[in-house]
Amino acid sequence: MSIEMNIQWFPGHMTKARRMMEEQVRMVDAVCEIVDARIPESSRNPEIADMVGDRPRVMILNRVDQADPEITKAWAAYYREKGYAVLETDSQSGKGVDAFGPLLKKLLHHKIEQNKAKGMIGKPLRAMVVGIPNVGKSSFINRVAKRRAAIASDRPGVTRGKQWIRIDEGLELLDTPGILWPKFDNQTVGENLAFTGAVKDDILDRETLAANLLLRLRESCSDRIGSRYKFQPDPEADGYTLLETAGRKRGFLISGGEVDLERMAAVLLDEFRGGKLGRITLEYPPVGEDATPAQSG
Repeated sequence: MSIEMNIQWFPGHMTKARRMMEEQVRMVDAVCEIVDARIPESSRNPEIADMVGDRPRVMILNRVDQADPEITKAWAAYYREKGYAVLETDSQSGKGVDAFGPLLKKLLHHKIEQNKAKGMIGKPLRAMVVGIPNVGKSSFINRVAKRRAAIASDRPGVTRGKQWIRIDEGLELLDTPGILWPKFDNQTVGENLAFTGAVKDDILDRETLAANLLLRLRESCSDRIGSRYKFQPDPEADGYTLLETAGRKRGFLISGGEVDLERMAAVLLDEFRGGKLGRITLEYPPVGEDATPAQSG
């Protein structure tokens, strides 16, 4: 059983950013929402839906290289059924990114035709790119633009203001700050965001977070723990015991032969986020219209 954690992070600049997005959304033809393919629903800001209204939407499942490919396919089908255009990408390698422009123009075909009918041939399409912190939004934009147009970082909260970026003569993107929402619905959502780095580590108890991650991994892919940390997790052990065992196997010992849990926690989180434990998705698509996303395992 995981240890309860009160995970909340909503810096003041996010309120300002949300107001800016509410004002700017009226100027765009479509909204492109980037999510982390490992936690697609947990990485969606529920306030975005009200913010963008009925504008055409592109759902971009990013970091597919770190997610389970079969579950990613299921998520893509799920979002298409909801009426979204869907793109599977890896911003680091550029996989799937080249399909973005054609997909967006296909989605906005009627808008292009309307512009032609009004004599506004060549008027660029405008799309707002939204996403929570640390889902690879700026890296995605840089790949689409084929230049360093947006500041990219593996730390959440780097992009603070809006920025219009011209992709070509027919397309402009509005880069926006990554924003969370004031209160996470439940512990699982908060944990998923913390596991993947969308919440700043500075505010977290990393040892408890790592212990809880090991419990989740034991449920869904215990073989990954065995291959990476050289032990088979005891099905009855708590998360701290698993973390201690992993640290001992790695040789992270301090005076008296005790395990350096802080160091092991940092390594586990970094290796999970870096994909060194393999392609792991932490939640499945909902089953049934009113279902909530199922957790992996």
